[in-house]
Amino acid sequence: METFPKKTLNFDNTEIAFRNKSNSELNAGYWLFKVISSNFLTKVGPPITNFFLNIGLPIKSIIKATIFKHFCGGETIAECEHTIQQLTTGHVGTILDYSVEGEEQESVFDFTCEEIIRTIERAAGDKRIPITVFKVTGIGRFGLLEKLDAKQELTAAEQAEFEKVKARCEKICRRAFDKNVPIMVDAEETWIQNTIDELAMDMMRLFNKESIIVYNTYQMYRHDKLADLKADHLIAKASGFILGVKMVRGAYMEKERKRAEEMGYLSPIQPNKEASDRDYNESLNYCMAHINEIAIVCGTHNEESCRLLAELLDQHQIGHNHPHVYFAQLLGMSDNLSFNLSDAGYNVAKYVPYGPIKAVMPYLFRRAQENTSIAGATSRELGLIIKEKQRRKL
Repeated sequence: METFPKKTLNFDNTEIAFRNKSNSELNAGYWLFKVISSNFLTKVGPPITNFFLNIGLPIKSIIKATIFKHFCGGETIAECEHTIQQLTTGHVGTILDYSVEGEEQESVFDFTCEEIIRTIERAAGDKRIPITVFKVTGIGRFGLLEKLDAKQELTAAEQAEFEKVKARCEKICRRAFDKNVPIMVDAEETWIQNTIDELAMDMMRLFNKESIIVYNTYQMYRHDKLADLKADHLIAKASGFILGVKMVRGAYMEKERKRAEEMGYLSPIQPNKEASDRDYNESLNYCMAHINEIAIVCGTHNEESCRLLAELLDQHQIGHNHPHVYFAQLLGMSDNLSFNLSDAGYNVAKYVPYGPIKAVMPYLFRRAQENTSIAGATSRELGLIIKEKQRRKL
């Protein structure tokens, strides 16, 4: 039996974590997380910033030089080149993520579809960009997906509208297939997710027969997703395609609980964090036990889940760089996980959001709020930066 060299993972190694950061970039990160750590600023920042942007005050340059620079690659694919190259120096791949949200017009959906295809074209043949991604709400109207999920009858116009959404989805995934560039379908709110799941499974049936091209996303903070993952695996096995699994904990917890309470239905969210962690880690175990039939992108900023997956690869005698296993984190967060994993030979990629500053602001606000709401996230980032500053004697 082949054995694999084992390198002890040390997620506290800041020299490796920040190797690609200059002293000025490290200091900028320090001040940014100091500001984010203020709950007050994180709460009042979004409305004030939106107000300034809407009345035309010239604050875009300030945003671009600070929070945008830290969490985003640029406003265009071309502007992301610096970030792509910087990540590559640490053997970390780039996931180009066109992060424009909340649009409703068909013309915008068509443009977004073509922009996602441009990310696929850019990734083709470039090992530095191993995976791409899109959101179904980027190419279709939220209200339409909501109506479909609720099993309401569509008008003729709405049915025609949905045919366009499906056509865009297939066009994106077909281009990914033709260019041999894997693409992930992001998860969204539960009240539109069934429709997204059906679209993703249809795309996997079409394009995952011989290799992994399409991934669907499973949010393990939902109490039903471990069962869904296992059921989807059985469908994939019976139908003869590889199941693509991007596994995350989840991104809409407050919104989900609030809606469930207001509308009087059982919350889809796990009762506590321990239950989410349990299902997430159980899913890792399940995927590793079926590695030839399931490809996984482990999207997490949780150190224990990263360590567990690394250990499972060794236990199952699976190569650290097996093409069916990727770790993924967001740009600007958890560099201690990303770069220490890549240093130990694992496949790692960072989500690199890009797009016009004003359009990407909802994404940036979520990142800032996420860092203050997740227990210890900001203090963890700050602590690691301070440790590296001390090591460099800054």
